This record gives sequence, C-alpha cells and structure tokens, in this order.
Amino acid sequence: MASKEEGSSKSTTNPALDPDQPGLEFAQFAAGCFWGGNDVGTQYRSGIYYYNDAQAQLARESLEAKQKEFTDKKIVTEILPAKRFYRAEEYHQQYLEKGGGRGAGQSAAKGCNDPIRCYG
Repeated sequence: MASKEEGSSKSTTNPALDPDQPGLEFAQFAAGCFWGGNDVGTQYRSGIYYYNDAQAQLARESLEAKQKEFTDKKIVTEILPAKRFYRAEEYHQQYLEKGGGRGAGQSAAKGCNDPIRCYG
C-alpha cells in the first residue's frame, strides 16, 4: 500500500488489523516488527498508523518500552492516524514473500523473527 503526502509517497504494509479491536494483537504486531531499525529516506520509513485512541496508546506504550532497550539510538518509527491508502505497484506486493532486497523470502535481516502477517 502507498500513502501520498505533499507530492511524495511512502510505502507501508497492510497488517489487516481490525480497526475496532485495539488489543494485544495490535501491540504485538507493533513490538515485533517496527522497532528493529530505521530505513533511510522518507519513502521507506517505518510507521504505525492507528484507527482509534486505544491503538495509538498501545503503539506509544510499545515504543516507550522498546526504546528502553536502545540506550544509544532513538527509535524513529512514526505513529500517526491512519489516512487513505492506495494500492502500490505490483512489484511492491508481497515484497518480503518474494525475497525483499536480499532474494530470500521473509528475510530476518532486521532482527524480526515474528511471523509476517501482512500478506492479506
């Protein structure tokens, strides 16, 4: 999925989380995949986009807890309200399943070993 903003776009995954259910699933998804490191530039930056205040709070709590593990680096994952998203080009679809940038499906190169559930 892509989100257009001010003449540019950014890429995101679609974790298919229920917007009406803020609970543990959302917090686990955030903690497992988004606190591993930042990407360079604006197009591929990491972000969590929430649908309600409860999800926003869980995302912030997850970030604060994980930040304590990184005393020498700042987590740069943005936490913002969800907006309108557009389907990205086909070569972006199932990117990690296809091998990502390393040619090996679901690469754990960033240290995330949780199952990737964003393949809708």
